[in-house]
Amino acid sequence: MTDITAEPAIINISCYKFVALDNLSERRDAIRAAANQCDLRGTVLLSSEGINLFVAGSRQGIDSFVAFLRADPLLCDLQPKESLNAYQPFNRMLVKIKREIIAFGHDDVQPGIRTSPKLPAAELRRWLDEGRPIHLLDTRNDYEVQIGTFRNAVHLDIDHFREFPEAIERLPQSMRDEPVVMFCTGGIRCEKAGPWMESAGFRNVYQLDGGILKYFEEVGGAHWDGECFVFDQRVAVDPQLRETGTTQCYICQAVVTLEQQQLPEYVAGRSCPACYRSPAQQQQQLLVQRAEQIAAATQPLPGSRAEQNRRPLNVPQRCAGMTLLDFLLNLHPQTGREEWQRRISSSEVVPAEPGRGRRARRVPEAVPLSADRMVREGERFDLLEPHVVEPAVAASLQVLYEDAELIVINKPAPLPVHACGRFHRNTLRHILNLVYFPERPHVVHRLDANTSGVMVLARRKRTATLLAKQFEQREVQKTYVARISGHPPADSFRCQLSLGAEPGPGGVRLPDREGTEAETVFTVLKRLPDGTSLVEAVPVTGRTGQIRVHLWALGYPICGDPAYLPKGITGENRTLDPAEPSLCLHACSLQFRGPAGELLTFAAVLPAWAQG
Repeated sequence: MTDITAEPAIINISCYKFVALDNLSERRDAIRAAANQCDLRGTVLLSSEGINLFVAGSRQGIDSFVAFLRADPLLCDLQPKESLNAYQPFNRMLVKIKREIIAFGHDDVQPGIRTSPKLPAAELRRWLDEGRPIHLLDTRNDYEVQIGTFRNAVHLDIDHFREFPEAIERLPQSMRDEPVVMFCTGGIRCEKAGPWMESAGFRNVYQLDGGILKYFEEVGGAHWDGECFVFDQRVAVDPQLRETGTTQCYICQAVVTLEQQQLPEYVAGRSCPACYRSPAQQQQQLLVQRAEQIAAATQPLPGSRAEQNRRPLNVPQRCAGMTLLDFLLNLHPQTGREEWQRRISSSEVVPAEPGRGRRARRVPEAVPLSADRMVREGERFDLLEPHVVEPAVAASLQVLYEDAELIVINKPAPLPVHACGRFHRNTLRHILNLVYFPERPHVVHRLDANTSGVMVLARRKRTATLLAKQFEQREVQKTYVARISGHPPADSFRCQLSLGAEPGPGGVRLPDREGTEAETVFTVLKRLPDGTSLVEAVPVTGRTGQIRVHLWALGYPICGDPAYLPKGITGENRTLDPAEPSLCLHACSLQFRGPAGELLTFAAVLPAWAQG
């Protein structure tokens, strides 16, 4: 931190002059060379309308530089304003050619030809001491006014000087006939503001000669409250032209006074009272941003453009040592030997793209691959599929919560989680990869494409492992709501029915006494007049499709289920079209322990079908 109480050793000067300048490039080069020779830092702005400068250096360097500038006949009467400092307040020396030396945006205002009358600092002090009826008009920006201004001054609520012409139109009509004394930091803004005010009908306008800094230099802080903002590392000076402890926020550049720096909202380099957001506010702001990113990623849906898709084919341990053809048959027997043979010979099965998956092993061999080549565990291939437009899905994905470790979402339906069947890019995983790029969130568990509700994803591998273990050990509390056909007689009931380890024809999973144990507890929430009921379902185990199978087996199939129909399993376990009636199954809440061991609970709003 800079010691503002150290012995002053640096001279700061500020100065401007409106005068027609030519040969700007040559002047820039000469001024830059002179400033560097004098070991100065700061900024010099040049334009065809004049010069404006803020530089700092040693006494000798400043005097030599001012003498160099005054040697130019057009600049011979420069009168710099000085202040002292204990350190160099600028990082480098810049000499720039600009369209204007103070940005205003109106070429018809030419201070080099005419300006408003200048009022010396001592004269303004006398007027204020006498209590003359004048209006003090602060032409500076809001953040400058915030830390100090003349007592009872009028300020314009502007963020930039370009807003000045519009702002004065809001001033009371009576001010147009009364004395108005404008002021700014060094006087340069008033050089343009005065003529503009006169053209707008203000008939008695003055400008404080030399601005606030000249007033401080000549008469001190009389009638002034606070500090004065300056455009260098000092940030602000007091009426004795000494640097104060006021600083600027690194994040939002707001001015932060010493008093504000004592507030808990101020954390150096991170926040200040102007930009501080509570954790809840930060979370809400982040969720709004995510909603915008999701909308951008899904409008249009990523699968609405015809593209070739690559379906990964990973060699598991059980297939190591098989031929390529036998591995593919083992992985997807429904495709058939002849079709796999055709795809291999047609180069539709190829080595995986480089870099797709950390453990993927790319085989550097020419295509087509041989059907009888041996495959190794961990080897990866891609199945190239034709350029197709994918079916539509529901895209109203909502992020419910997010931090450095977790992403909790409300998944719409229908929306597949992973690439499968006809879906490659119109999937939850692909959409989230687009939204969080270059991150690839880890899917810890999943919901069926036709099931909506709460899902949790991990942003780090270690967090994904921790959460997956909780799901495996049945430590996660999952609650669903379903709308079912019929009115169960009991308010609470339980189903313990084992399921087949693998899905049957059409992807439909069937009850199987010799299969994997599955248990679900049900509670009736409401029996509806149309013959349906709302039930809460709490799965004790986590088998794929168990809630749907259990309710169907009990004689209460879920409304909208395309597979488990009231009269039997004659449907196909397919992803619904968004225009079809939805599957009435919703994961309404999820409870688990976070990475720090804290118990977390998340809930998603119920869909319309569950609010009947």
